[in-house]
Amino acid sequence: MTLPVDLVLVRHGESEGNVAKRQAEEGDPSAYTPEFLKRHTATWRLSPKGREQARHAGAWLRKEFGHADTACGPFDRSYVSSFARAKETAALLMLERTNWYIDYYLTERDWGELDRYPPEERERRYGELLKSRDDEPFFWRPTGGQSFQELCLRVDRVLGTLHRECSEKRVIIVCHGEVMRAFQVRIERMSQERFKMLHLSEDHLDRIWNCQILHYTRKDPKRPKAPLSPHADWVRFVRPTTTPVYIDPWKRIVRPSYSNGQLLESVERQ
Repeated sequence: MTLPVDLVLVRHGESEGNVAKRQAEEGDPSAYTPEFLKRHTATWRLSPKGREQARHAGAWLRKEFGHADTACGPFDRSYVSSFARAKETAALLMLERTNWYIDYYLTERDWGELDRYPPEERERRYGELLKSRDDEPFFWRPTGGQSFQELCLRVDRVLGTLHRECSEKRVIIVCHGEVMRAFQVRIERMSQERFKMLHLSEDHLDRIWNCQILHYTRKDPKRPKAPLSPHADWVRFVRPTTTPVYIDPWKRIVRPSYSNGQLLESVERQ
């Protein structure tokens, strides 16, 4: 599958839901009012901090990609999740001459019944179910919700569109943290073992933060004049909300394959 020359994924800025969850985990569940709990997560707006994060991300993107003098701005195609916090983030990036395509395949993972409760109540009602998530997080499904495996199938739809329509273009997508992780899994052919390691990791570098950017490219960063790779073979991540901006070095993607013996070894580890 041939992907865009450059594919840039941006997580939305801090949302009302992010604030409510963080405050509740710190002992203050007051943001989970009856009115807030009645709202679908699709309606959550950005917090003031989230709007500022989006502006910082936009400044970095304009500096990095704004030299492209095209009628559609620095990117040839621009997609955004239909959820409010993603659309607000996309607009506040302030990318000139950009027309956004709203795509519901890019919406955040559905957490079903668990989305209806604040963290403490969620733990009381679904504590045992949440504990079981660590066993096989790729296949685990919240009650009435969506497994990560199912989210990946949704992302495959988007990748198919990019292959058919955008293989020679530069594309930006504004979406959600778990959706970005699903892009990582599918583009990099990430193993379930590696996914589980990231799920359990406490290293801040393994998290996808608000307004973090994932940049995939078919251009060799060390040889800019070399022919394009047929695949998105390099990736880096950027955190434009830090001071100074944190830019992870480019990494060459090595997509795993397995011998008969290695398959048996992976079964033994499981």
